[in-house]
Amino acid sequence: MKNFALIGVGGYIAPRHLRAIKDTGNNLLAAYDRFDSVGIMDSFFPEAAFFTEQELFDRHCTKLKKSGQNIDYVSICTPNYLHDAHMRYGLRLGADVICEKPLVLNPWNVDALLDVEKETGHRINTILQLRLHQAIIDLKKKIENGPKDKIYDVDLTYITSRGNWYYTSWKGDVHKSGGVATNIGVHFYDMLQWVFGPVKQNIVHVSSHDRVAGFLELEKARVRYFLSINAENLPENAVQGEKRTYRTLNIDGEEFEFSAGFTELHTESYRHILAGNGFGIEDARNAINIVYEIRNAKPIGLKGDYHPLAKLPLAGHPFGW
Repeated sequence: MKNFALIGVGGYIAPRHLRAIKDTGNNLLAAYDRFDSVGIMDSFFPEAAFFTEQELFDRHCTKLKKSGQNIDYVSICTPNYLHDAHMRYGLRLGADVICEKPLVLNPWNVDALLDVEKETGHRINTILQLRLHQAIIDLKKKIENGPKDKIYDVDLTYITSRGNWYYTSWKGDVHKSGGVATNIGVHFYDMLQWVFGPVKQNIVHVSSHDRVAGFLELEKARVRYFLSINAENLPENAVQGEKRTYRTLNIDGEEFEFSAGFTELHTESYRHILAGNGFGIEDARNAINIVYEIRNAKPIGLKGDYHPLAKLPLAGHPFGW
């Protein structure tokens, strides 16, 4: 049994990490979040210590270490812009780290974290869950075993609706979340470059507070993508649920289905990490580069080969920003 601490236990994604710790037979000793709406902990680890102040959490973790109860892993589910600092904290605490996507917002942070790994002798693992999705694994094998000179035409569409609360939260601040491409898209970009090879060209057609559309030329694919958090962009056949969602990947005119099995992938990620087969810093580098370039690109408008939904009329910011 391994001992865990969790930073960001009040966030949306934290319950998947709590379940993964529980389902892999491990224990949560301590958790920290600035906010105290964390009753979800009772479903998994009611005995775990909880803190709303970083200093008290740190003191508790240090006491545990001195008493012989080492924290083996620190799981990080905090806002994107805090990942870097919290990963450094976990490594210097003497633990390995498991961090949600995106690992960091800027490419130069990648090399700096590699230095901290060397300094501490501990490892950072990141959640690249789509690489563990069986349908994606099968697709990668199919591409690898296909014609060596074939270039695939791919359309990625991902629309996941968010209410006005999104823009008041850290997620609506591009400096904290990295914007739409980073916050909801980084794992798709990672999946695409993992399957079809590295980026040769990265063009952005449309970029706003609620959507991004562009073109990626990969080694083995021409990818048109459209990502949006605007419910008005949803088709009638969107999946109804907590957040109405539409997700599709079209490869050479055929729909590629990979909608099922998402919620179990965090537990599968933990199993791989605990077995020493987790995805590390270098695995995350390409996707971080892609979203950084998208975030800092000047959109060219509706020119060249663009996703059909890029033509949808742009919406004004709900708060007039």
